[in-house]
Amino acid sequence: MLVSATEMLKKAKAGHYAVGQFNINNLEWTKAVLLTAQEQNSPVILGVSEGAGKYMTGFKTVAAMVKAMIEELNITVPVALHLDHGTYEGCKKCVEAGFSSIMFDGSSLGIDENVEKTKELVALSHENNMSIEAEVGSIGGEEDGVVGMGECADPQECKKIADLGVDMLAAGIGNIHGKYPANWAGLSFETLDSIQQLTGEMPLVLHGGTGIPDDMIKKAISLGVAKINVNTECQLSFADATRKYIEAGNDLQGKGFDPRKLLAPGFEAIKATVKEKMELFGSVGKA
Repeated sequence: MLVSATEMLKKAKAGHYAVGQFNINNLEWTKAVLLTAQEQNSPVILGVSEGAGKYMTGFKTVAAMVKAMIEELNITVPVALHLDHGTYEGCKKCVEAGFSSIMFDGSSLGIDENVEKTKELVALSHENNMSIEAEVGSIGGEEDGVVGMGECADPQECKKIADLGVDMLAAGIGNIHGKYPANWAGLSFETLDSIQQLTGEMPLVLHGGTGIPDDMIKKAISLGVAKINVNTECQLSFADATRKYIEAGNDLQGKGFDPRKLLAPGFEAIKATVKEKMELFGSVGKA
């Protein structure tokens, strides 16, 4: 069932586990994540970047596909359809399209403008029974052309944003989108702890979940992280399984070139990755 992310994240924060946000890029991605969530009896968040939304012909198409798929596959676990790193305009489009959750990424703005726009979008999202995520401090790496250096957020600025009534807060703590470099300094748990002390029960969000060591993931959850985003790892596992299928010549045998067969190994690889992450995050059986 399609719901906002508010209640699932409150339960996760209280229960000391995290709900995974798995970005979707097409029908296979969506189907793989939904089926795995149902099989694992886990709540789940489907993340859609603005670039992925455009690739799938628009947010209305994405919302219609997800809602129909939930019905056709008889998905009964809580599912949130969430805009990832949204612009001010993108957030408004997702409200109109029927998403159940949005993220406004005002981290590149000055704190005053971030506060102003976030406050307006909090009111808009809550009027439409949607959850809203905000961001303070940039996430390192690149996503949809937005490049961040991975600066740690100012805990006082995090409190300003949290006090606006957002349902979850993404704060930069040294995390990075994409693959982590060999010289990565790791997560700043000191920053994360300071943010939690000031934001209280606010569920915190960890972006760039791919490549963070398991022990760091578990420590972050213990310090208030209730939502963890995964995208790159699913892309890598999909690509690896597809490459092996083609290199083995399976696409040349019989009707192995049929897209339903060609994409099947990657589909199963995504399911395996999502299952592994749900087990690590502790969300299995928590629907």
